[in-house]
Amino acid sequence: MTETFTLALVLIPSLVVAIVFHEVAHGYAALLLGDTTARDQRRLTLNPIRHVDPVGTLLVPGSLALMGAPVFGWAKPVPVRQDRLDNPRYGMMAVAAAGPGTNFVLAALGAVALGLLAPTLAPALGEHPPLLAQGLFYFILINVFLGMFNLLPIPPFDGSHIVEGLLPRRYVHLYARLRPYGMLLFVALVAVTWFAPQWGVLENTIGPPVNWALEKYLHLASAVSGK
Repeated sequence: MTETFTLALVLIPSLVVAIVFHEVAHGYAALLLGDTTARDQRRLTLNPIRHVDPVGTLLVPGSLALMGAPVFGWAKPVPVRQDRLDNPRYGMMAVAAAGPGTNFVLAALGAVALGLLAPTLAPALGEHPPLLAQGLFYFILINVFLGMFNLLPIPPFDGSHIVEGLLPRRYVHLYARLRPYGMLLFVALVAVTWFAPQWGVLENTIGPPVNWALEKYLHLASAVSGK
């Protein structure tokens, strides 16, 4: 019970920060490119109450953590009107990329913080690192995972908007046909991850890039600490 409480203590705040900043980044990018919808609906705020989805931000990631499965979640999407953007096609790409990009920046900040604090934590590091070190590690991991997860080219993930912007115009309508089935694919992905974690669906898809990026961020932390 103590280990479960400790895990929740470091995972939940990290996940909430990662998700809230991710969503606000979408809204600010849209605002800079001409769409005021998020601002008009008061979603350009770091107040998590306006972004947190009880199921996607708390229940699902908490349950996955207890099951030992990869932890991911979602928030209430920030509204974006593509038709209001200055350049709807490429503007939507930029808005979509802003979310994962912000997560990667947050992961870098977490790595720098871990590196700066490493010398003071050194005596306590070992088999049971202090809560602060655990929190920073999970903060980096969650942001990396959330960023990579959202880059999957499955509607309605951010990666699907980026793919649509990159595709030749004559193929966009073909790819857009996947959009009505996007939520079904997402629900199936959640169900498989939840009920059959032994299949390792996420580990075998985004696991390798997540591990690669995590290694780079930990190298950054090591470089900052001077080790």
